[in-house]
Amino acid sequence: MEENENKNNGFKTVNSDSYKTIYEPKRKSNIKLGFGKGFLIPFFSGILGCSLVIGTCFGVPSIRSKIFGTSDFSTTTTNSSENRGYVSQTSLSNYSDTSVYAANKILPSIVGIQVEYNVNSIFSMFGNSGTQTATASGSGIIISEDGYILTNNHIVATSSSESYYEVSDATKVTVTLFNDETKYDAKIIGKDEQTDLAVIKIDKTGLSKAEFADSDNIKVGEFAMAVGNPLGMQSSITCGVISAVNREVTDSDGKKFTLIQTDAAINSGNSGGALVNSEGKVVGINTLKLSGTGIEGMGFAIPINSTTDITSQLIQYSKVKRPYIGISGMDLNEKTAKANNLVAGIYVKSVDDFSAAEKAGIKPGDVIIETDGKKISTMDELNEIKNSHKIGEEMKIKVNRDGQEKELTITLGEQP
Repeated sequence: MEENENKNNGFKTVNSDSYKTIYEPKRKSNIKLGFGKGFLIPFFSGILGCSLVIGTCFGVPSIRSKIFGTSDFSTTTTNSSENRGYVSQTSLSNYSDTSVYAANKILPSIVGIQVEYNVNSIFSMFGNSGTQTATASGSGIIISEDGYILTNNHIVATSSSESYYEVSDATKVTVTLFNDETKYDAKIIGKDEQTDLAVIKIDKTGLSKAEFADSDNIKVGEFAMAVGNPLGMQSSITCGVISAVNREVTDSDGKKFTLIQTDAAINSGNSGGALVNSEGKVVGINTLKLSGTGIEGMGFAIPINSTTDITSQLIQYSKVKRPYIGISGMDLNEKTAKANNLVAGIYVKSVDDFSAAEKAGIKPGDVIIETDGKKISTMDELNEIKNSHKIGEEMKIKVNRDGQEKELTITLGEQP
């Protein structure tokens, strides 16, 4: 029998011209049945038929569940011949219950954030108003019962300049709570561009504080739910899984992040919201996604473990205190170094006045080749080692200067 693909509805249809139905001829019998054939055979055949029907009913889970009044079931099959392990089938009601539980736990801890700012345009010379008010929206996570809220820096830090317009800092920030239409004025407590984190506060107590999980223990494939206010739609959730951990991502401004990847849909306005596990505990802060032709389901969240120290510093100092060397440099690979009679490493382009680098004796033209006894060749490697130290601690630097190696000791200052 020939099958053709029906491209209109995705189903396969049968071409009736490729076969024909053949009926068997009807036969009439003149033979008279005795008592055994006329009564006993039909009787036992009926019993056998009933047994088959009942057995089938009890063998089919959906029918069996109706008979016994149960809805949850699970089955496990094992391919012992090839020893490939097992495949477990679980009722969808279990997955649904997980989503409902996680949503009910986290939603009271997620807020909507609205930001107002001014846009100054050069088109005022053509008679249009030079200053206009614009708005943006995002999400946030309640981290204390007395009103502290964690969100992304790019939500509340709107200031930027382009060729044709200038965007001011936020002139007003308001917060909307779960199941509460009241708009609460919020104050920006602290913000950090490097980690894209910020803390704001509203004057209200008795809030539902979010519970944090250990983001270092999450596994690829486990349940993930993104919660926030996409497109201003309050308290929306999307579900998926953890797609990857420790994923290195570079944003449109060139900043590098180490993030959690998920296929739970993240849309505009989800930024600053929570990525939670099956227990409704926060594992990350939704911050960005990839978009474009051929890209589907690639969202990213900042691991919650990496935010705790940043958050406490933002609340205490309104900024993040970081160790500081005080140089600008460029990565020097083997090819470029050889062409300029130098060695591979970090070429020091300039040294900031009164900085830790200047006090340690680092000079423009030096090539940093080693830090704390470790060979390095990029600024990222230098910064990683630097950030493992605290302000005031010493760091060993080895430089190549005019073909001679020289070891220096830097006492790290505070980044201005």
